[in-house]
Amino acid sequence: MSGGFSVPVTHVSSRDNLLVKDLHRLSQDNTAYRKQGRIWLEGDHLCRAALAKGLKPVMAVFSESFWPLAQAQWVQAAMKNIVIADALLPEISGLESPARMGFVMELPAMPELQPGAASVILDRVQDAGNVGSILRSAAAFGFGQVIALKGTAALWSPKVLRAGMGAHFALRLIEGVEPDALAALTVPIVVTSSHHGSFLHQQKLPMPCAWALGHEGQGVSRELMDRACLQMRIDQPGGEESLNVAAAAAICLYASSVSMQAR
Repeated sequence: MSGGFSVPVTHVSSRDNLLVKDLHRLSQDNTAYRKQGRIWLEGDHLCRAALAKGLKPVMAVFSESFWPLAQAQWVQAAMKNIVIADALLPEISGLESPARMGFVMELPAMPELQPGAASVILDRVQDAGNVGSILRSAAAFGFGQVIALKGTAALWSPKVLRAGMGAHFALRLIEGVEPDALAALTVPIVVTSSHHGSFLHQQKLPMPCAWALGHEGQGVSRELMDRACLQMRIDQPGGEESLNVAAAAAICLYASSVSMQAR
């Protein structure tokens, strides 16, 4: 039960409340996090992932019906708890079935690019689900830095956060990057292509490296192709023309991970 804790609690029942309006923007507007300097983590999975990395929320938000059932770890996580009327949940949710809790976190400061880090370069990848899935693969296979070129879906947007399933908190995320900034990388750039380059399973892969993944329709830009030391393609004996970029990313990053372990 949550009633015995001394963390300040504020009850909100009006949709005109400024906090409700701010949470609405954070849950609906892909770039609101840049203006507010905060992100909205909806649901216990994302909240748990943040706490596991030692992050502390600015505030915790609970539905009125869930508040009496909230676990102590949620109630004590933030300096302030907000209890919101159940009727207002659709106002602050980006889900068809709104979650009963969430955290407001400070937007992490954007780190400096590490020239020698194993990286993933996102070149105008626009679908939020694809971007989030690629972040999960990067975290899973040891690519700790993600560099999003301008034109890529906003990395801390609500949909990318949900698709990332907590991977954000294990990565160095750098967004809004101009292609010229990639000149600072000291690791080789490897690009994916549907029709050109060596087959992935036949090529010795450099590691660490920076895998470049391109726009869902146009692929990697010519400028980025020219910067690459290797062009790779994935053998598809089933005869499909191309793979979804998130699926291709998982295969390529896994192949690099296995290559590194085999040395």
